[in-house]
Amino acid sequence: MGAADRLERFDPAALPVSAELAGTGLVAIALLLLAAPVAVPLPAWALIFLEVTVTFLLYGLLVLGLNLQFGFAGLVNFGHVAFFAVGGYAAAMLTASDPFAGVGLGLPWPVGLVAAIGAAALLGAVIGLATLRLRDDFLAIATLAVAEILHDLLGSFESITGADIGILGVPRPIAALSPDSDTATAVTVVLLAGVLLLGYAAVERLTDAPYGRVLRAIRADERVAASLGKPVFDYKLQAFVVGAALAGLAGALFAFYNGAVAPGFFGLNVTVLVWIGMLIGGAAHNRGVLAGLAVVLGLRLVTRFLNEQLPFVTQDQFASVRLVVIGLVLIAIVRYRPAGIWGTPEELTVDQ
Repeated sequence: MGAADRLERFDPAALPVSAELAGTGLVAIALLLLAAPVAVPLPAWALIFLEVTVTFLLYGLLVLGLNLQFGFAGLVNFGHVAFFAVGGYAAAMLTASDPFAGVGLGLPWPVGLVAAIGAAALLGAVIGLATLRLRDDFLAIATLAVAEILHDLLGSFESITGADIGILGVPRPIAALSPDSDTATAVTVVLLAGVLLLGYAAVERLTDAPYGRVLRAIRADERVAASLGKPVFDYKLQAFVVGAALAGLAGALFAFYNGAVAPGFFGLNVTVLVWIGMLIGGAAHNRGVLAGLAVVLGLRLVTRFLNEQLPFVTQDQFASVRLVVIGLVLIAIVRYRPAGIWGTPEELTVDQ
């Protein structure tokens, strides 16, 4: 079978219907819990676990978007956190009623959610139009520079972004409808799990379709894809924008969960974390990148509990040890499993 035939092949049976149904079901359950609020008391250890789970569910949207950009389209984006930040700040600036800085328009939260996705997608389009014709190394530097410039700007305009303090008074829809904070956390986990499953299903549909095989062909050799009549730049730009929109959605959900945004929440460490999760799990493997992210956050959770059992070791010392362990794991993966723990070399080909 020729390359052109492989690019156009599509198996509808491979669509992630179960993920869509599960995601829809979890969202429905969360809405039912909010409609008939019942207190859900949780022990302290469970709250810590659920907080890490919320982080995983939010960053899961980030890693899915990054995997679409890098794993499938081969776009090296070291500034992915910029779209996360734009989503969070767009939602906050439109919906917050900050009693201290006077920042925020106080609009309904759905307006902020839609605007956050649109703002992140728009930024992705602008950056993509300006940078996607660059070579991989220059693209990486350009996206990293954009993220750092944006981070500095967010901390510089007190009347717009609240400067280093950020924006307070962002609405928390789930907390407002829940009888207590424990219940709000539990419902948040259920709702975000549903959203992540729906996002996963959407990305799976996209990458299992002929569109995904074109992206793989572009990543493998864009000259070959162009020779088959594929508009290479358009496909790369679309993948970049969709990945940015997913990050913007994650940013808005973070703002509505946390009730505040600040530059400190959107540092370079977020990009590093999702990159490590993607490489450990296996680029171009949507389930794999989520599993890799879970491994990284699981290590953070385990070391957090270990630190409590070892009072003679400071948090800073333990954080350094954690980074060393994660770094060694990443080096081992790159050396012995270049496709990631759950990825396979075949998934990096056009055939798959």
